Amino acid sequence: MLHISAYKQVMIWLTVVVGLALALPNAFYSRVETHNDALAQGQDDTSWPGFMPSGLVNLGLDLRGGAHLLAEVQTADVYATIMDATWPEVRDALAADRDTVGFVTREASRPDQLIVRISEPAGAARALEIVRGLARPITSLTGVGSTDIEVAGNGPMLTINLSDAEKLAVDDRTMQQSLEIIRRRIDEVGTREPTIQRQGDTRILVEVPGVGSAQEVKDIIGTTAQLTFQPVIGGAGSTSDPVSAGQEILPSVDSPGTFYLLDTAPVVSGEELVDAQPSFDQNGRAAVSFRFNVSGARKFGDYTLDHIGEPFAIVLDNEVISAPTIQSHIPGGSGIITGNFTVEESTNLAVLLRAGALPAKLNFLEERTIGPQLGQDSIDAGKKAAMVGSVLVVGFMWMTYGLFGFFANIALIINMGLIFGGLSLLGATLTLPGIAGIVLTVGMAVDANVLVFERIREELKTAKGPARAIELGYERALSAIVDSNVTTLITAFILFYMGSGPVRGFAVTLGLGIITSIFTAIFVTRSLIVIWFAWRRPKTIEV
Repeated sequence: MLHISAYKQVMIWLTVVVGLALALPNAFYSRVETHNDALAQGQDDTSWPGFMPSGLVNLGLDLRGGAHLLAEVQTADVYATIMDATWPEVRDALAADRDTVGFVTREASRPDQLIVRISEPAGAARALEIVRGLARPITSLTGVGSTDIEVAGNGPMLTINLSDAEKLAVDDRTMQQSLEIIRRRIDEVGTREPTIQRQGDTRILVEVPGVGSAQEVKDIIGTTAQLTFQPVIGGAGSTSDPVSAGQEILPSVDSPGTFYLLDTAPVVSGEELVDAQPSFDQNGRAAVSFRFNVSGARKFGDYTLDHIGEPFAIVLDNEVISAPTIQSHIPGGSGIITGNFTVEESTNLAVLLRAGALPAKLNFLEERTIGPQLGQDSIDAGKKAAMVGSVLVVGFMWMTYGLFGFFANIALIINMGLIFGGLSLLGATLTLPGIAGIVLTVGMAVDANVLVFERIREELKTAKGPARAIELGYERALSAIVDSNVTTLITAFILFYMGSGPVRGFAVTLGLGIITSIFTAIFVTRSLIVIWFAWRRPKTIEV
């Protein structure tokens, strides 16, 4: 008996309704996008009903236009930072044995090298032993059995270099950190579906759809936002004044012509910052409040306890934002950055600080702004291809299978809606290859119906009545349908996991199209036939 239970019927058509409802916002793309942007900014918007789904299929760079950037990370910059951080540790370790090694001073050296002089040459062997004891094993797979530093002695001079294995590990960490920070910064400003990928050893590809120019993206990610809290040694006349090793002269942002002589070893760095928010100071001026993690709070608290009455500098990107005097102990690890900020500037600064500091500078090797006209042309071409393909498929199915072909065509239309509903639900990005995947799905969507209908034709020759022929047609064609589609689905999964960018976009639309095609062929088309058969109860059928 040709029959589908009421429960299954309800579930089938409920799935169809939900899928089409998820796809509906894409028919009003601009209106829904405006609505979503307003909600993201905390504004009320009535351009789209709040009870309706508002998920959209994101358009990729090739369809929407946007910015394309290729940046090279200056990983060597991190070596100097590591050496600056190593110096206080070396100094304190040698100072503990001052009777043997004497006084310790830092000498001028390459940025990736640390040269230390001791005042007692007789204690050189002991000093060498102490510093070598500071070496740490490298935890990376490529650096098993190696240490992070190499120490050599030449009389009272100790030379400390990063090992080759440590440099490789640092390079990898720097790239991973840069990727994550760039991703977080771009996500902070609400851009849709950016592509951020590592290319080679030191390069990062950034593609951001929907922005007006590549400069907008550079303004977001190109700022290093390196925040440090450094001891103030004194004032200076200009940046060209002579300085000793371990010191630097930086200008003041608030007071042009004012310069500070600072210790290069920071008390706390921006890496230990856990939160930054725009706020206002006690005078109602725009400011940025910040909070350190546990280790940063401890170091910040200890320093403020030991240096009450002394100034310290808040340095952002080699400029002194503020140099307040420590009035009291600050144990909580939180504070506020004041300056001549506008509200917008304080907000942007908080975003940069909250996203973290880039560990190294970026050199932009390639930058392009892609206009939306190309994308619109691609969308129009895709629409034409989809329409032509759909018309030909619909016409073929109707002429070949008659009324059953008409049912298959209805399922095809539903299938297209379910594809866009699934893409909207996943928040997927539609690219030009993705459009090709949808067009290909149009042809593949009727393949399962063709298998079923041909099987029904065969069963009509031997089965007792049309109902039994239809039932056997679906039962005996099911294995062939599943086998033919699963093999293609496996290929789509491989393309998704092994490919990147546009290849993944093609794989997503192809895989989703296969799933919806199986659903519409096995359930939707069959449901339509069952409803028609129960209504007309024909004695004979033609397929």
